[in-house]
Amino acid sequence: MQEIFQSLDLDPDFEISGSGDYASCFAVSDLAAASVGAVGVALAQLVGQTGVTVDRRLASLWFASSVLPLGWEIPPIWDAVAGDYGCKDGWIRLHTNLASHRDAALGVLGVKGDRAAVADAVLDWGKDRLETAVVQAGGVAAAMHSTTEWASHPQGMAIAVEPLIHWQKGQAKPWKPTKGRALAGLKVLDLTRVLAGPVATRTLAAFGADVLRVDPPNWAEANVVADITLGKRCCYLDLHKNADRKTFEYLLAQADVLVHGYRPGALAGLGYDSRSRARLAPDLLEVSLDAYGWSGPWRTRRGFDSLVQMSSGIAEAGMVWAGANQPTPLPVQALDHATGYLMAAALLRMLAGNGATQAQLSLARVAALLMDHPQAHIGNLSKTPRADDFTPEIETTPCGPARRLRPPLSIAGNPMYWGRSAQKFGSSTADWE
Repeated sequence: MQEIFQSLDLDPDFEISGSGDYASCFAVSDLAAASVGAVGVALAQLVGQTGVTVDRRLASLWFASSVLPLGWEIPPIWDAVAGDYGCKDGWIRLHTNLASHRDAALGVLGVKGDRAAVADAVLDWGKDRLETAVVQAGGVAAAMHSTTEWASHPQGMAIAVEPLIHWQKGQAKPWKPTKGRALAGLKVLDLTRVLAGPVATRTLAAFGADVLRVDPPNWAEANVVADITLGKRCCYLDLHKNADRKTFEYLLAQADVLVHGYRPGALAGLGYDSRSRARLAPDLLEVSLDAYGWSGPWRTRRGFDSLVQMSSGIAEAGMVWAGANQPTPLPVQALDHATGYLMAAALLRMLAGNGATQAQLSLARVAALLMDHPQAHIGNLSKTPRADDFTPEIETTPCGPARRLRPPLSIAGNPMYWGRSAQKFGSSTADWE
């Protein structure tokens, strides 16, 4: 995973404790250790410290979920329609967790929300034709490609020549870290959704950043809220209302950092293009992500980890590796989590004065990185943690009491911990503390 540290202009100067690998055709646990390690090394350089240790086992487990519910269950990750379906010439994945995306897919297929009816309807379609139809209808879907097919696909070719991190040069305002809590006082405006962006801002909160997450009114992600709002405050704003836009502009003007997952041009569509943001907050640092990359014909396409795995060849390679008869994704949503940690590391490098004021990353480019690292041996790490993987404290989350995985990262003089439990969406006022 040397490319991670080359992209960040860092030496991989950290120790690894713990052991284990997820069972996968690609080196997922190597990616977990390297991406978490990149955060540690970047923070250590920012504060002028040495002594970074990554627990490989815990880093891998954080790529799944950090929460152990006590007396309740995490809601299902997927809705009833989401999943892989056989077409007449291959496989497609429909991502229908959002009502608008589900309605788009069902509308194209001309069926109600019954999974059996969806499966029957999909059989009449070619995978690429159905993918195009769903996307044009405002939904999200991905036909399964092999690695060879993706390599010759226009978007695959675009990703192949993109850097892991796009840096925009500029002079960042100097940041003086606080001893023992390096990011204390750093105002981070979080405009991200599941999962990569929230992982990035959760990581920044672990070292003292004041993270304020902004969602549209009534936004809900019940299946991940206990995991991804750790350490943050969460508020609602409707950017289609003038009063809320004024509040947002005030928040942006006071922020040190903006982290967002809007596709190219999407913020401009809301009236906040790069010039507007620079006018409102001239010293702002930005970290952003996109699903399918920042160039190529799919640069504005909606996407999620599971879809990028289908498009890029990961799910097909897993199927061959496992000897299965259906798409076989990674054991965890590793593209999301790794991208999140790399986003946090990129921000730390900008705070240290690396000559950049913006960093852009994508799930598809991280997929390409992972696919360069096949795993030669059989993994043996279970996604089910042991009792001693968790801290003894009981945390109150929006879903109920829980225990939290122990931090995967240790940095001399700057412990990784969260001063605030997971929060309910919209539970805070839209202001800076």
